[in-house]
Amino acid sequence: MLNAIRPICVAAVYLAAVTATGGEPTTLSVLTGRGSSVYYTLGVALASSIEKAVPGVKTLVQGTKGPIENLDLLRRGSAEIAFAPGDVLAEAWKGTEESGFKAPLKSLRGIAAIYPDYVQIVARADSGIRALSDLKGKRVSVGAPRSVTELDARMIFTAAGLPYSSFAATQYFPFGESVELMKDGRIDAMVQSGAAGALALRDLANALDIVVVPVPPDVIEKIHSAVYLPATIPANTYRGQTMSVPVAAVQNYLVTRADLDADVVYAITKALWTGVDQLVAAHPAAKAMDRRRALEGMPVPLHPGAEKYYKEIRLIR
Repeated sequence: MLNAIRPICVAAVYLAAVTATGGEPTTLSVLTGRGSSVYYTLGVALASSIEKAVPGVKTLVQGTKGPIENLDLLRRGSAEIAFAPGDVLAEAWKGTEESGFKAPLKSLRGIAAIYPDYVQIVARADSGIRALSDLKGKRVSVGAPRSVTELDARMIFTAAGLPYSSFAATQYFPFGESVELMKDGRIDAMVQSGAAGALALRDLANALDIVVVPVPPDVIEKIHSAVYLPATIPANTYRGQTMSVPVAAVQNYLVTRADLDADVVYAITKALWTGVDQLVAAHPAAKAMDRRRALEGMPVPLHPGAEKYYKEIRLIR
């Protein structure tokens, strides 16, 4: 029992020592997303779990513009923990300027794979679109420029042999605007990365007949990235969708910096997985969290502190 709790105690002592001046408790900053996002909601729950698990430690949950900003702030040392999707993490690790990274972010380290987002390509039923190939010559919104949705759209359409030039018009509208344009008949299809059954998409399906366009597993394989996984939108997720639909999913991750103390990251990792119920209570997306899949598709090296925890639970030998 003493051995089991020792790393938490070591982490607490280390964290307290960092800010011994003034006697203020150490603060761990958690980078999430906008206030209404899944990231923010889960970030608040995770912060609570960390504070319960590590005595004397305080957390600060920061709402941000999204994963690109999160990873840049992490690179600068402005925070300790960040949420990010696997596709953005992979681009950050490589330093893909087109995706918003001028240089490789080699200081990033992984903590855990958490839950997946579903890449949903939705079309008006009256557009005649039933398969990816039917998108040729159509008006398609691929998401805001350099957004997670647009990155996913580019990856999937390229793998399917559908460059943006094959569309009659490629529009770069955020999610909410795309939904309204679909309702108005000004675009034929749109892409959204997020939870299955997203409220705005359910609203769209209630306003007009839609089709969730299938993304076959062989297209996902052609992306050649472990962060893209075959997934399924269950039947009846949206009005009129009577059959399950194969789509691509992108795993989300919790990440940190390479220079963060291993005992601290061990404590964070343990708090994450022992506090899963708290995260599930905060948002249903956390129901997909599975400790056995914590390393699935990890696009950056695992932090030694997280590795220590996974060895302890025998996920790593």
